[in-house]
Amino acid sequence: MPSSAQRPEPPYRQIVAEIRARILAGDLRPGDRVPSVREIARRWGVAVATATRVMATLRDEGLVETRVGAGTVVGALTGRTRPVVVPPPPGPRRAGVPRQALSRKRTLRAAIAIADTEGLDAVSMRRLAAEFGVGPMSLYRHVSSKEELVTQMTDEVFGEPELPVPGPDGWRARLELISRLQWELCRRHLWLPRAVSLVRPSLAPNVMEHTEWTLRALDGLGLPMTTRIREALTLPALVLSVALSMADEAEAEQETGVTLDRWWLAQRERADELLDSGRFPLLATLTGEEVPDVDGLFEYSLARHLDGFAALVERTRP
Repeated sequence: MPSSAQRPEPPYRQIVAEIRARILAGDLRPGDRVPSVREIARRWGVAVATATRVMATLRDEGLVETRVGAGTVVGALTGRTRPVVVPPPPGPRRAGVPRQALSRKRTLRAAIAIADTEGLDAVSMRRLAAEFGVGPMSLYRHVSSKEELVTQMTDEVFGEPELPVPGPDGWRARLELISRLQWELCRRHLWLPRAVSLVRPSLAPNVMEHTEWTLRALDGLGLPMTTRIREALTLPALVLSVALSMADEAEAEQETGVTLDRWWLAQRERADELLDSGRFPLLATLTGEEVPDVDGLFEYSLARHLDGFAALVERTRP
């Protein structure tokens, strides 16, 4: 059996070493973009989880930082002339040096802030511990795992809006209200669509309250509970599916630094070639104004869905 000194390093450490070497050699300078998680996975042929660990390690070492609109870049204090010094793990608390008091609420808000800025993959127990200047084990008094942390983050976010009781008059106005509240949550927290499962729903009180509120909005319509619960799940599914496209676009812009308008300009020649081919005569008549933005797409999808649901309600009336 080979000794520990002869065993190859894990793939993520090898990739970290390559990128670190480029940074310290000055090939990548402060402010330069580094490969994104997707690019690392593709270029080195590793799983996304491995690529995510690479990025987390580089960030923990202070080599990279995330900038909105630019993606992940070499940190301002790194480069050829200022090598990175990796700080040791937090040691025992020194007398007279107070640390930030940990609580479930503060832990969740810190995790949400990281996810809002850098994405859900950037959230880890180690990263949170670094934010508070404590050892990772200190956090386990409040959350037992990354999975539980994400569940509690989701529940915390769903508790942000106050659900009116009883709400506006009419079932349609109420369903519009709850859908738009959830849409605004997804706009503020772009990671949220990936954290919510309608197939394996989390037992999170605030999330469940949204479902309960939607079920109450359908009181008095004579609908069976099976139909009501399906509607209470279909509405958030509609919101989340459109919001996922919004989140993907925001992530692409952050990773590449290319806005959607600039991306379309780059595709113009190829688009003109396809539309001038005669294969797509209807698409060729579009001027661009007919295609809704993501908010317009959400509003259209919600309105047409509720039109269909209204027809169902009418059919069930005695």
